[in-house]
Amino acid sequence: MNPESPQTPLSELAARISRLQNDLQKHQIDSVLIAQPVDLFYFAGTLQQGFLFVPEQGQPLLMVRKTLERAIAESPLPHIVGFSSPRQIPGLIQNHGVAHFRVLGLEMDVIPAQLYLSIQQLFTGVEIRDVAPIIRTVRSIKSEYELQKIQRAADLGDRVFEYAGNIISEGMTEVELAGIIEAHARKLGHQGIVRMRLYGSELFYGHLMTGSGAAEPSYLASPTGGKGLSPAIAQGPGFEKIKAHEPILVDYVFACDGYLADQTRIFCIGELPDDLMRAHQDMLRLQNILMKEIKPGITAGAMYDLAIDLTAQWGYEAHFMGAGEARIRFVGHGLGLELDEYPFLAKGQQTVIEENMVIALEPKLIFPGKGVVGIENTHRVTADGLQRMTRFADDVVQCPFRSAENG
Repeated sequence: MNPESPQTPLSELAARISRLQNDLQKHQIDSVLIAQPVDLFYFAGTLQQGFLFVPEQGQPLLMVRKTLERAIAESPLPHIVGFSSPRQIPGLIQNHGVAHFRVLGLEMDVIPAQLYLSIQQLFTGVEIRDVAPIIRTVRSIKSEYELQKIQRAADLGDRVFEYAGNIISEGMTEVELAGIIEAHARKLGHQGIVRMRLYGSELFYGHLMTGSGAAEPSYLASPTGGKGLSPAIAQGPGFEKIKAHEPILVDYVFACDGYLADQTRIFCIGELPDDLMRAHQDMLRLQNILMKEIKPGITAGAMYDLAIDLTAQWGYEAHFMGAGEARIRFVGHGLGLELDEYPFLAKGQQTVIEENMVIALEPKLIFPGKGVVGIENTHRVTADGLQRMTRFADDVVQCPFRSAENG
């Protein structure tokens, strides 16, 4: 199995669809109509505009509005047809051999209300249910094919962080440094788009902020925010200048062939103040504890509770994963084709951890007026705990004194 092949193998898609059909049967949902682009890519191997109809048994039908030729070239599914109007969809499904179904599953967490209403009109008398949790659960367990894709993204991400340590200079602005690092990532094959599922969430490569600016909260479901370039962005790097002895947070996602690897490192020109260095080491200690504890059978919420208990014991209750009301209630998240996949290591989450889930674990401390320290790595869940996929060194990267003018 070649993880670098541009086409997802038919055997891979068939295994995913089979798992989905098994779960549909368990929930007594006899059909699903997939429209969200990332879900479409996961089950059909193409992002072309259309719908994938999956009955609880039998072959799926990929119906493509734009562009049919590309969909046929990109997807190995055997049943692919074109359509010009959504009104044709019921007839295409009947021609595929599925004359009747009682329940139709939709991704109701993401599809627009207008699309939902249109589908409701097309299938009168059919009960419509939300199938998003089922799809997200299926996607949370990664195949060896997917794990190879994510590992490739992680390896390329490591190279980006190595490059960053060699170019950070005093006097550069955050956005200038971000642009140089992002250009290097692009040369390595970064796809540019980092996909998120949560409504209203978006990310451009990641976050790069320095000093107190990194502790600036934002609307994004993230412990770090940043002022950004304007209220139209309201997150990420801005025009603050890099200074010596301040933490420089680089939280970047490498995205390749659709798959993501997420990691954070702290850089510093010269040495960090002792209190911030000590806090960073404590986050490395917390990471190592959680890596051993997160195993199949453990609930995701229990891991968040453990992190909360330990950081409170260590005196970081007011700073863990945010400060004040801006604190977020998780310490890690799943990822794959999207940055916010199951499971969420979050307060109250009852999701049971399973082998071959992929988790970005990100214990961080936010100190208003000073900055952010902490770590993030992408991990594979194994029977013995978490296995690192991003391998760049965790310690604060101490950069030499050099000015932006002198390179």
